[in-house]
Amino acid sequence: MRTAEQPFQFVTASYLTRVENFKVDTISAMRTGLAEAADSAVFNHTFQTLGRHHFLTEGFSNDFAQWVLASLNQHVLAERLAGIDIRDYLTIQEVRADLGKILAEFCEEQPAAASQRGFEPFHFCSVIEVTLPLPWDARTLAGLRAGAERLSHSSFYYHFIASRLRLGLRTNDFSHWYRNALGLDQLADLTDRIDVYTNTLDTARRELIELVDQEIGS
Repeated sequence: MRTAEQPFQFVTASYLTRVENFKVDTISAMRTGLAEAADSAVFNHTFQTLGRHHFLTEGFSNDFAQWVLASLNQHVLAERLAGIDIRDYLTIQEVRADLGKILAEFCEEQPAAASQRGFEPFHFCSVIEVTLPLPWDARTLAGLRAGAERLSHSSFYYHFIASRLRLGLRTNDFSHWYRNALGLDQLADLTDRIDVYTNTLDTARRELIELVDQEIGS
């Protein structure tokens, strides 16, 4: 079994939500609010949604889409907003720009609907990430497997989803380590293909461990 010179450091992560001091009740106001919101708020309502709703495999993938549907009954716009795939983005600025473009097009095409008030307002909330290294790491696939099984949902989310922004790569911490520390490119590619939208965090973790087991047994 290959042993890495650079170990995989497991991290415990917590995400503290903070309600910001502004809210919106129309799509037009949402467009303005999105442009002015802090990066941590955009992160919270897109990337962090997958962490909060880790047990769901159906429904919309971000809070903006969910509000547009639930509060304004705008199905088409909600689906367009939900079509944003966070795996395609390396920065919050890119996510904000594409969401803003979708909202701008709707406001220009349907100004009356864009000014319609929702049943409930949308409250912008930012998130503060707090991390600490855990007292264990891994230098082998067996060690990685054992460590991954012990991670909390928020810590697995940190390594598997939020890591894309931290690394600035379309990958996760596990795949990055497989490729760069162990030279296991195929395992890295297969792990990158685990779908974060059709899986819960639990089933994604299970797929990751199954791939590791296959590699160990090969």
